[in-house]
Amino acid sequence: MSASSENWHAKLRVTVEDYHRLGEVGALALGPRVELIDGEIVNMPPIGRRYAAVVERLVPAVFAAVADRAIVRIHRPLRLGDRSEPAPDFALLKARDGNPHAANTDALLIIEISESTRRYVRTVKVPLYARHSLPEVWVVDLANELVHFYRRPAGDSYADVVATDRPGATPIAALPGVAVDLTGILG
Repeated sequence: MSASSENWHAKLRVTVEDYHRLGEVGALALGPRVELIDGEIVNMPPIGRRYAAVVERLVPAVFAAVADRAIVRIHRPLRLGDRSEPAPDFALLKARDGNPHAANTDALLIIEISESTRRYVRTVKVPLYARHSLPEVWVVDLANELVHFYRRPAGDSYADVVATDRPGATPIAALPGVAVDLTGILG
């Protein structure tokens, strides 16, 4: 095998519309959780025990904090252009009647929980969110016992990035006066 063919693999680039058609006809048999990222269908790993526990702790904290000031969506698609539709763990959206397929202009905050997908979330999804001008992303990094906060998108990254192992009441930049209590979220 030559060196040039060793690294070759075929990729099928699809649009969000193609992705939805594939789902409608039952052609997405990759696994129970998939996302469309930059035209590629990505199979997500099964939900782990720690990950599920964090989701269970975050649900009441997020809903209590935002009340009726934002729509809270959990594991639902968020359209980002014509070639990406990730399903963030939490998406806080502008409170309004709307399309079940939210777009980046609706997003106020994205929360991702990373148990076995740390590298993927930080090197693929966070830059994708920045490119689409999502104002704020929180990553609960269970492997390193940290919560990373990304604010002020600038190209493929965020201008303001901090991390802590002791998160507490954390304000949401797009919702003045609203904070989510992340105390104890890491376990």
